[in-house]
Amino acid sequence: MTAPLTPEAIEQLARKRAGAKLGWYLHAVLFVVVNIVVFSMSRYGFGNRPWSVYPLLGWGLGLALHGVSVFVLGTGSGLRERMVQKERERLLRQRDNEQR
Repeated sequence: MTAPLTPEAIEQLARKRAGAKLGWYLHAVLFVVVNIVVFSMSRYGFGNRPWSVYPLLGWGLGLALHGVSVFVLGTGSGLRERMVQKERERLLRQRDNEQR
């Protein structure tokens, strides 16, 4: 079992998580704004083919991966904490078996 977090550690972790989420929200807003401009250029400006789908897909993949790293795998997420706990238990069992 892990030691309980101190109030300072809780504050630091909360600020880190909030900063990561705020970073993703900013990334998402920029994605929407820039892709509206790119779509407009594609549709009404440069050429008559919808080329704007390519940057949208590439950046969209990056945004999705950023979201996974923040909301699913980020520091303190449930999935990450469970994986760390399982790995910790496995290493402790391995150490105990080697000491016997």
